[in-house]
Order: sequence, then structure tokens, then C-alpha cells
Amino acid sequence: MRRFSRWLLVAMMVVPLVGAIGTFLPRPLLAPERPVLAADTRRILVLSNPIHTDIAIPLDDETRAAYAFLGASGIPVADPRARWLVIGWGGRSFYLETPTWADLKPMPLFRALTIDRSVMHVELAGPIDESHPSVRAYLLSPAAFRHLSSFIEASFVRDGTTVRPIPDAGYGAYDRFFEAHGAFNALVGCNTWTAAALRAASLRTGWWNPLPQTLVMSLDLYNRSEE
Repeated sequence: MRRFSRWLLVAMMVVPLVGAIGTFLPRPLLAPERPVLAADTRRILVLSNPIHTDIAIPLDDETRAAYAFLGASGIPVADPRARWLVIGWGGRSFYLETPTWADLKPMPLFRALTIDRSVMHVELAGPIDESHPSVRAYLLSPAAFRHLSSFIEASFVRDGTTVRPIPDAGYGAYDRFFEAHGAFNALVGCNTWTAAALRAASLRTGWWNPLPQTLVMSLDLYNRSEE
């Protein structure tokens, strides 16, 4: 019992320290040279809630064509009413079985804290209130936006050129779940995926951001959010 208490005390001291280091130590350490932004820049959004982050991609003719592969799987990216494509990565059990906090169950939570298979969640959205405190906007050069899209597309499991939807999995008429690469756990989860995607787009994050709060804090520290 004493040994367990000792280990628990060590964990209570180490975890906040590691979390602080992961937030305030930037990744990459040296800021990449920021390209001169021109008329063809892309404005993306980072959306956060208490446990999860998503990336929102603006829908125009070019991005509708780039993500047309989602159309055959039930995401009507050509719908002119859609303004944003919202994409996130997460644990299969928790993501699929917990559409709201009222649906929280022990087993999905256990798998989220240990290890689980991963999925991609894709949703169409109309106008998004960018003044909301849970929204951050960033301008990307064309090259940085291509790198972001490549990272996102590489996260989908594919059969040839076709992504693999999960049958009958979604919260509503305008979202779907897809099979994804990678294993989900408490250390490498949805927010570390978002951070890696943003680094592919030449944004800086903390060294390790398992929580939305630490990711948003590091983004605010090391990047300029476009109002």
C-alpha cells in the first residue's frame, strides 16, 4: 500500500510537469520562416471543446474537388449550402458511442484511456462564428495548405483510391465516420493528431498536447491567430 501511494504521489507530480513542458516547449523548436501571404492564401479554423479538437477547411470550388472522394461515401461536399468541412481523428469506441455527454459509458471511456482503434470523423458545416472563444483562425500559404490536406488524406484507410466508411456510423445527415490509420490512446489521441496536422501546415504547437486546452494555449503562444 505504501509503495502504491508513493507511485501515485510521483505520478501526481510528474504528469503536470510533463504537461507543462509539452505546452511551453515549442515544436519545432525554431520557428519556420513564415511565407509572404498572397491573395491565394487559405483560411482554416481550429475548433475546440473540453476534450476534442477539429480542423475546419473552407469549401470552395478547389477544395470541393480535392475532397470529392468523400461524396461517394455520403458526405455531399458539392452542396452549395456547406461552407466548411470539419475533420477530426479519434478513438473508435468513444467517438462512435458518445455523441453527447449523456451517452458516456464505462467501456468506451476505458478504451479511450488505454488503447483503441482509430476513426476519422467528417462533417459539413454552414457558417461558423469565428468570434467564439473555442475557434481559432489561421492563414496558410498554398504550399502549407497542400501539406495539411496531404496529412489529412493520408490518415484515411483506403481501398485503392476509395476511403472506407464505417456502415451506419454518424451523428446526423451530414457527417460520417471512416476507418483511419493509427492506434488511439490517452497519450496519442485526437489532440496530438490535430497538432501534428497543424505542424504539417507549418504552424507551431507544443511538444506534446494531449488536451485541447494545452494545444490551444501553445497555438496562441507560437502562432498568430487571424481575427
